[in-house]
Amino acid sequence: MDFIVSLLSNPSILLGIFAFIGLIAQEKNGSEVLSGTFKTIIGFLIFSVGASTITGTLQNFNTLFQDGFNIPGVIASPEAATALAQTQYGFVVSSTLILGFLMNLVFAKFTPLKNILFHGGHILFFACVLALILKSYGFQDMTAIIIGGTILGFASAALPKLCQPFMRKITGGDDIAIGHFNMIGYAFSGLIGKTFAKHADKTTEDIKFPKWLSFFRDFLMGISVIMLILFYIATFAAGRAVTSELAGNVHWLVFPLIQAFTFAAGMSILMSGVRMFLAEITAAFVSISERFIPNSKPALDVPTIFPFAPTAVLVGFLTSYSAGLIAIAVMVAVGFPVIIIPAAHICFFSGGTAGVFGNSTGGWRGAIAGSFIMGLLLAFLPVLLYPLFADMGVAGSTFPNVDYNIFGILLDWILGLFL
Repeated sequence: MDFIVSLLSNPSILLGIFAFIGLIAQEKNGSEVLSGTFKTIIGFLIFSVGASTITGTLQNFNTLFQDGFNIPGVIASPEAATALAQTQYGFVVSSTLILGFLMNLVFAKFTPLKNILFHGGHILFFACVLALILKSYGFQDMTAIIIGGTILGFASAALPKLCQPFMRKITGGDDIAIGHFNMIGYAFSGLIGKTFAKHADKTTEDIKFPKWLSFFRDFLMGISVIMLILFYIATFAAGRAVTSELAGNVHWLVFPLIQAFTFAAGMSILMSGVRMFLAEITAAFVSISERFIPNSKPALDVPTIFPFAPTAVLVGFLTSYSAGLIAIAVMVAVGFPVIIIPAAHICFFSGGTAGVFGNSTGGWRGAIAGSFIMGLLLAFLPVLLYPLFADMGVAGSTFPNVDYNIFGILLDWILGLFL
């Protein structure tokens, strides 16, 4: 069981297996099969190194920002919430994950929902949400696993379809789908962008910067400067003691400099990995779909689209994070029972992707509007389910993403009507 869970939770191995099967189906020779399989795994691992680097720096930023501005509340971080859920309901969560992946294949094989989702981390997060809700209503383990796994498999196959019209605009093709459980939010961002359709040609990538800001045309230079500003603001707000604790042997004023450039380096690594594995997996997947699951598509993690509109990613991140901060002020003013604090790494990946979707239909205006709404959804939706999670032993953190909150809220409402 542990071996299978570990395997299904590792997207690099999953993609490697699919590449291997696809290359065999193409009747490639042994060296080509090994080369394509290894390049797929290595490319995705390079991508993962970049993503981990980015996440680590943004988590440090979260700590500095929260301490510096004295914002109490619940961190919208699925990683921490998952760790708590696993200790309480590990068997149900793991089994739901396995059945969910298998049901994804079943739906892709026998229904028009032809997407196969490869984001093992997000499948695990969704499995946690479903397991917690079903167990809160007293379902036996096997019943919870069957219901949860079926819902998870359906969502994995169906939700990428919402985003596909926008994916075709973004990538210029129909070979891949997005596989990241904010897909309702991304599709909504693309729809919001359409309200600015007459400005669609004025994209984030064509922004005319003044000559003294011309370095912003280079994505890595622009993001380095933005992250430098953000890190130093958070560092000065947090003060020397808090920063030094994070910095270790690094001087507290040097730490934000290193973190900002480490973030930019992580982005460079991430995009290199994307280019490497995407070329291999797309070709291999065509063969798999033709042989076993006709017309299926791989639903891949969001950074696969970052190279298509890198400036939109930056715009989306900043806008969604700003929306999250505004949401905090609203929650405090209204007197919400729990305050959801946006996690910078969630806003980067989710808000940045919403920016790309909004940009594809409404230019830079669509990128700002779509990612702003995404930031509000990431902040306000978790409030509704947090009391249930806290009662089940998951307190101090929560699951922020749009899709499993919407599915979770609907499931909780339906079960509440009958149980």
